Amino acid sequence: MKRIIILFFALSFFACKRKEKASGIEETRTSGTLKILVDESVGPIVQQEIEIFKLDYPQATFLTTVKPELKLLPAFLNDTARVIVLPRMLTKTEEKFYKQRNIKINTSRFAVDGLALITNKDNIDSTINVKDVVDILQGKGSGRQLVFDNAYSSTFQYFKQLAKISQFPSKDVYSKNSSNEVIKLIAENKNFIGILGVNWLSDKNSEWSKHQNNIRILGVKNYIGQPGADRYYQPTQTNLINGDYPFLRNINIIDCEGRDGLGTGFAVWLRSQRGQLIVLKSSLAPHKLMPRELNITKK
Repeated sequence: MKRIIILFFALSFFACKRKEKASGIEETRTSGTLKILVDESVGPIVQQEIEIFKLDYPQATFLTTVKPELKLLPAFLNDTARVIVLPRMLTKTEEKFYKQRNIKINTSRFAVDGLALITNKDNIDSTINVKDVVDILQGKGSGRQLVFDNAYSSTFQYFKQLAKISQFPSKDVYSKNSSNEVIKLIAENKNFIGILGVNWLSDKNSEWSKHQNNIRILGVKNYIGQPGADRYYQPTQTNLINGDYPFLRNINIIDCEGRDGLGTGFAVWLRSQRGQLIVLKSSLAPHKLMPRELNITKK
């Protein structure tokens, strides 16, 4: 009797396992579950890409965490998630966390982002030089005040490197908690210049749509001898594609899964014609301009 009971439980266990396996979703390039970390400053474009990818491949599930860069990195380096989207490459120090475990790092650029400078429409300024921005960041006050999306954001880090400083001055440089808070502040106050990713200045962003009539986007002129030094450029798609706008960043998907899974599939798809078309429609610059096919018929 005892043997029969043991046999019954064993058969029940294996039957449950087979059922679980049969009902589970296979981990492939287009199916399964992917934990992905996304830098907040490029969150809108990544979310658009994920939504369309899931329409194409409904068996793909994304567990997405969107936070400022410095709040994302601990999770990535502690192996909580192995795929991250950043508007930069990993540093040599960051790469060591994976290389010391012999895990291959695959980095793919799929778009070019611009960092826009915005101000209230009642502000008399419509242009600014890169040197003026750097002077403010270095504490050489000019009467202008800058406000960033977040003190932990990649935008903040970008301009710290540009100005070659370890920290910002105690005056004239401030931060909010999000890009939408910057948009609201600029729409209501003419004393600031806001800095945020171009993909937040889209009609798909309700906060921008609500306030855009009270905001103007500044033209930026680069240092002499640098691209964009001949005149003032706005972060339009054409100027991003041509590299004329001074404040440019590459958006990269960094895959350290160590296997050919959904992370790899999503990275490849982002650079495909469909993925690049979404970038093009978002007003950012695609990694690669896809050729247009023309059907010519003879009459």
